[in-house]
Amino acid sequence: MHRRTALSVSVALLAAAPLLAACSGGTRPGTAAVVGGERITTSALQAQVNDVRTAQNRSEQGARLIGATAGLERLKLNKMIQTAVLERAADDAGLSVSPKEIEDVRKAQLQQVGGEKALAAAALEQAQLAPDQIDADTRFKLLRDKLFAHYGSQDKALVKLGEAAKELHIEVNPRYGRWDEKQILLGDQQTPWITQKTMPEQAAPAGA
Repeated sequence: MHRRTALSVSVALLAAAPLLAACSGGTRPGTAAVVGGERITTSALQAQVNDVRTAQNRSEQGARLIGATAGLERLKLNKMIQTAVLERAADDAGLSVSPKEIEDVRKAQLQQVGGEKALAAAALEQAQLAPDQIDADTRFKLLRDKLFAHYGSQDKALVKLGEAAKELHIEVNPRYGRWDEKQILLGDQQTPWITQKTMPEQAAPAGA
């Protein structure tokens, strides 16, 4: 059995850019959502879900993990859309995250939990992340925290995120729920993404 860890890993998704396909607008067959005139395809969404399910099936706790994540498709789509929104807001603010920053966080995580196996187990159980989704999750959080720091408060950053979301004219296939412009999330998600747990302080790169 995997040993328990104190690691807190937020829900994550891969960066939106490679997951979006050009679209003339509006949802159509094979489309989970349209963000900024580009499609998030159902195949890209399903690939995210399948990676997690594969990791869960390999876990000794597989049955429990799968049973606890019945809404995995919506959770993943929610984060894919939020990633696109965050990317737009960060770009407007001139913010970015370097590969070295991500690498530094990963090194700190590995030292904290005791290796790759423990990190993968914690990410899977606590945040529904497959091993190859962990670095993208780290990038998301680093960029989000930089946005908070740039505007001086979460409230001000939320305003900018809301503006970015409106500029992207988000449409969601009704199969997955309704996009809530005020909360900046799919309406059936229980926890606003902006308040999700962050990395432990010791896992952050120096000077971040």
